[in-house]
Amino acid sequence: MGNIVDVIVIGAGPTGLACAIDAQKAGFSVELIEKGCLCNSLFHYPSHMTFFTTPELLEIGDIPFPSPNPKPTRNEALQYYRLVAHHYKLAVHAYERVERVTGSDGEFSLHTVDQYERPNVRRARKLIIATGYYDLPNYMGIPGEELPKVFHYYNDPHPYYGLDVVVIGGKNSAAIAALELWRNGARVTLVHRDAGIHRYVKYWIKPDIENRIKKGEITAYFESRVTRIEPDTITLETPRGELLLANNFVFAMTGYHPDFNFLRELGIELTGDDLLPVMDPKTLESNVAGIYLAGVIVAGSRTSEIFIENGRFHGRLIAEGLKSALKA
Repeated sequence: MGNIVDVIVIGAGPTGLACAIDAQKAGFSVELIEKGCLCNSLFHYPSHMTFFTTPELLEIGDIPFPSPNPKPTRNEALQYYRLVAHHYKLAVHAYERVERVTGSDGEFSLHTVDQYERPNVRRARKLIIATGYYDLPNYMGIPGEELPKVFHYYNDPHPYYGLDVVVIGGKNSAAIAALELWRNGARVTLVHRDAGIHRYVKYWIKPDIENRIKKGEITAYFESRVTRIEPDTITLETPRGELLLANNFVFAMTGYHPDFNFLRELGIELTGDDLLPVMDPKTLESNVAGIYLAGVIVAGSRTSEIFIENGRFHGRLIAEGLKSALKA
């Protein structure tokens, strides 16, 4: 069993990195555990993705984010966070998954496995959970959703040229996927349960997708839902009745959620319909002594409230709490 460190951060995305940096600056020994690669969620975004925000709002650790673009790309962001991790010499244990946590405040044991399922145990006095939500899609629970033609993540439009593709959803990710697929030669149908494209879709995307629909370049079924997926078809429930469509691929852009089961296993209490975790708003320490929360999981199921832009500051609150707890 390894030596005990002051703090282990579970999750090495931008928020987890920011938390590790702030704890390290406060004088504590810190390690990070990440089940994938550094910034694993960002890595799995579309390779040509452009952020909706400006470079300075993605900065962590007081390190400038230089970019020639007003809105940086996914590849620029990955390079930036690699450089920040290198600058601060962060100890990141990549491709290591936390299976369970035992012990209590002052001496937690994290039981992990690597990509070859080899077990390990890491020990820490305090834990910071910054696991995000992108790895767990919201499933529709319909027949055929398990077919290999169905994806909950969108990456590249090229493989779908000349094919019938359905995009489910009406927010930013669905609109972007539908537009890129159409522009690269796919026959695109958009299905959304609401009466139109979501009002919070970015101002430069919303008129684009609405104009494509108005001109008939993208077919849209609103107030509708997919009820069944077959190898060559999908079935829709629409205001005009049931409809069967030819189909090759489905992108179910139905959103994502934090790993609530993992939080519950740690003993963290989740409250209300939004599953908000119980915690101290000043230090972000949860109801479980010694376990702190950071990033989108702070907002429970309200995943649209916290992004890199505001989650990156959670580390400062936690670091102040750690100063009182570990140096008392």
